[in-house]
This record gives sequence, structure tokens and C-alpha cells, in this order.
Amino acid sequence: MNSDLFAAENMTQPATEPGMTLENPKSIKYAVNGECYARQGAMIAFRGNLQFEVKGQGVGKFLKRAFTGEGLPLMSVRGQGEAWFAHEAANCFVISLDQGDAITINGRNVLCFDTTLEYEIKVVKGAGMVGGGLFNSVFTGHGRLGVICEGNPIIIPVSRQSPVYVDTDAVVGWSAHLETSVHRSQSFGSMLRGGSGEAVQLMLQGEGFVIVRPSEAKAVQPTAH
Repeated sequence: MNSDLFAAENMTQPATEPGMTLENPKSIKYAVNGECYARQGAMIAFRGNLQFEVKGQGVGKFLKRAFTGEGLPLMSVRGQGEAWFAHEAANCFVISLDQGDAITINGRNVLCFDTTLEYEIKVVKGAGMVGGGLFNSVFTGHGRLGVICEGNPIIIPVSRQSPVYVDTDAVVGWSAHLETSVHRSQSFGSMLRGGSGEAVQLMLQGEGFVIVRPSEAKAVQPTAH
């Protein structure tokens, strides 16, 4: 049987090291020897002796809010084998963190991560109501983190002298030590009259970077219970 479908670049190879690697630009392969965490529904294939356990609201302080659909329900993957993770053909990236590193990632952009990472879920200061409840995950420690981005990410340097303003629906993540606040680019009266549709942004200042995607988030429908 002959087809470009079976080109060498489309054929998976056995893992050469434990943990996560980039299978291709749209998926991450995780060679599991113990346990890892991933977003619910992200597994697209696996082989070996693996068990998947839905954690919902319980694991690691990830909270799922039914009235907004925000937050990130997780599952644990245990055993020995290989699992592939992806989400709606979004671009995938692997971030390696060392001790002392810290990065904040929007909950909707987390795909999978090592259990060795420490993380804390926070509502972005000042964006709880305006941003529809912007949940972000602060990751620290040593390990790998798999993230997704719809389209090619844009990395913007942030400095004290030059703060950056980003749409809350487009932000993917930022340096964890940056200061955040909500910035209004329109008056309340202008908002009532229709405005530009870009009334509120997240302002970041300090020294670091912010990651944005070239599109705004789709509306998330509340999960039925």
C-alpha cells in the first residue's frame, strides 16, 4: 500500500526517554513510567498498560466552575506505556522548567505536565468579573509542561518602562513574577454606546514576557451536570 499518508515523518517511533516529547506540531507523546497529569479528553491514543482516572475538581486545586465553564478538569495517567495528547489540532509546545523557574499559564492552554511540578491555581487579580473569571496556573519546580496555542504564539517582552496590554481572551501565559492589573481603554459611557469591542485588557508590568495567541478565545459553554 502506497500513499504520502505513510511518509516517514508521520510514523511514530518508540520513545527514547521517559516523559513528554513533541510527537509533531499538533501532539505530544508521553512515555509514562509512573504517573502524569493531562486535561480530560486530551488523550487521542495510547499503548501499554495505562489507567486513566478522571480527577474533576479534586486533583491539584484545579477548579471547574459550571457557570462559566472556566477552569481545567484533569485526569491522571498511571502505569507503563505511551500516551498521545492533543486538543483540537492546536499547536503544542513542551516547556522545561528548572528549579527557580516559574511560569503562569492560562488553564485553557494546559495540555499535560509532570507530577514533579508544583502548581497553584489563581484568579488573575482584577480580572475575576471582567475577564469572566480568568483562571491561571502558576507552575514552579523541575519538570516538563505541555501547552497548546491556537495558531502561532507571539512572545512579547515586558519591562518596567514598557508595560504590555493584552486581550484577556488572547493571553496564553506570562512570567509568573510580573504584576497584573485590569486596564480599561474605554469609558463606561463609551461601552454603553457600543464602543470598539476592546474595552478591557490585562496589563502586565515588570521584567519578563507574555505569550499571546493570534485569536480570541471561543465562548465556552457550561458543562452539563
